[in-house]
Amino acid sequence: MFANFRREIPAPSIGVFLSLQVLDVLTTLIGLRLGASESSMFISRLMRLGVVEALAISKLFAIILASAAVGYKRGRVVVVLNYWFGAVVGWNLCTILYTGIATGFRP
Repeated sequence: MFANFRREIPAPSIGVFLSLQVLDVLTTLIGLRLGASESSMFISRLMRLGVVEALAISKLFAIILASAAVGYKRGRVVVVLNYWFGAVVGWNLCTILYTGIATGFRP
């Protein structure tokens, strides 16, 4: 009965991936402006070059790796990355909210 059961793997969505990369950059910049700190050791070390430069380099790496995954017919990797970056953007939003509340931010 279960031998013929196969889970459908969602198609890799490059559009979602790129949108999440943009949202990650924007939410990171907002969080840093509010006083939050970068939790990724790799990115925080890159930030010695500058915030925008570090984020651009990290996103370039992400896009190259996702392109390689699609090129090698490993689209499932992009699907997993979409979930991962969705969680990262959610984490950034929670950090923005917490930092804004803690500092008494008023728009």
